[in-house]
Amino acid sequence: MSSHGPSSLRDMEITWNDYIHRAAAGEQQALARLYDDTSRLIYSVALRILGNPADAEEVTMDVYSQVWRSAHDYSRDRGTPLSWLTMITRSRALDRVRRRSTRKDREAPMEAAGQAASDLDPPEEAAVMAEQRRRVQAALGELSPDQRQAIELSFFEGYSHSELAEKLGQPLGTVKTRIRLGMIRLRELLRPSGGLP
Repeated sequence: MSSHGPSSLRDMEITWNDYIHRAAAGEQQALARLYDDTSRLIYSVALRILGNPADAEEVTMDVYSQVWRSAHDYSRDRGTPLSWLTMITRSRALDRVRRRSTRKDREAPMEAAGQAASDLDPPEEAAVMAEQRRRVQAALGELSPDQRQAIELSFFEGYSHSELAEKLGQPLGTVKTRIRLGMIRLRELLRPSGGLP
């Protein structure tokens, strides 16, 4: 947030309220602008709870993915845009803290499973890799054309986010949001039978 003082914060809240309502109508650009304006603050809230930058970054991505999915449920009667975003962030971060402790309990069996997977014969390993490639390609096909294009150019052709923004003629925030939402959707699609946390 670049501006200070109560009146400017009120103005920002009005603007963010507008972005949320436009995102509810399917406008990705509005979500990108909301992300640009608020993500630094949301990241800092997540980091304070989690104490881990990588986890805080993932929670931040999850927050804006949830905003994209549930913007139509937002109402000013239930709080300002910032309090709504902060509430989602706290909830997501605390879920992750709980999952961490559960994961620690499962760590030993998971390591054993990883060892078993690396003992596969080369032909079996090739078959597993081919199946994974097929699943990733199918999942990419489920994304919106904008998200798929941004992810393919970024991950398979090595474009940086700023190079992508220039190539596509889009604001940097829009490109980042497309990639984040696309990656979150891919993660959902590639979960084995919807199981992993």
